[in-house]
Amino acid sequence: MSKILVVDDDPALHQIIEGALAGEGFELHHASNATEGLDLLKNHIFDLALIDYVMPGMDGVEFLELLRRDHPVLKTIMMTAYGTPNAVIGALSKKVCDFLVKPFTIIDLKTAVKTVLDECIPPDIIIISGQPHWVQLQVPCDLAAVPLLQKLLVQLKADLPEETREAMAYAFREMLNNAIEHGGKLDPTKYVEVLCIRLKRAIIYWIKDPGEGFDPENLEHAAVNNPAGDPFRHITVRDEKGLRAGGFGILLTDQLVDELVYNERRNELMFVKYL
Repeated sequence: MSKILVVDDDPALHQIIEGALAGEGFELHHASNATEGLDLLKNHIFDLALIDYVMPGMDGVEFLELLRRDHPVLKTIMMTAYGTPNAVIGALSKKVCDFLVKPFTIIDLKTAVKTVLDECIPPDIIIISGQPHWVQLQVPCDLAAVPLLQKLLVQLKADLPEETREAMAYAFREMLNNAIEHGGKLDPTKYVEVLCIRLKRAIIYWIKDPGEGFDPENLEHAAVNNPAGDPFRHITVRDEKGLRAGGFGILLTDQLVDELVYNERRNELMFVKYL
């Protein structure tokens, strides 16, 4: 039976989490603040900690920092309100496994807990700059890092229209997937460099992969090079090469953003969305 620590100052949320997870075979222990949480950690061995970001006396990131001193590999999920990029950036630096953005559903909660307990190995994301207007990261070439970064970047764009957020999230996911898979060859010892700059009237993304670049004329596995009359040719090519499903990234990103440019070697790209 997995033991879960819940650290949150909201009694109602404790009741909701208890009701949702206790029947799933989990043993839950509750703390109403960070100090109580640290005391429980001294006396119990937990498989997972659910941690709220906003708490009296010590916030969730500060709690994580203390937790990591004695529990470097404990799996953790940070619970945050929408539009709190500092919480997400800070939690990433402390090797959090996932984020739950309030208000979340019971299904969201159960899915996150089961997924983290089953398969979470926090990716070694290195934060070069953690200012909400200038986020600069080194990301291991592991596709498991992509969902976490998507959640971070959605927080950075919380004030934008949903259509803009979704377009940017899709473009970022596809370009980062390409960089990790094709540039980094899914080698987690190699890193992709990522920069997101938020200006008053634009958002700029820059991605640099560790590969040798590519010739755009030789991308048979990408939809952008499908021959006329055969718009899905790349799907067959990807299947033959054993690549993940996809291949529409470059084509759709070019349609979703306002500007997309590459360096000459084509292992670096920049795209811009004007606000």
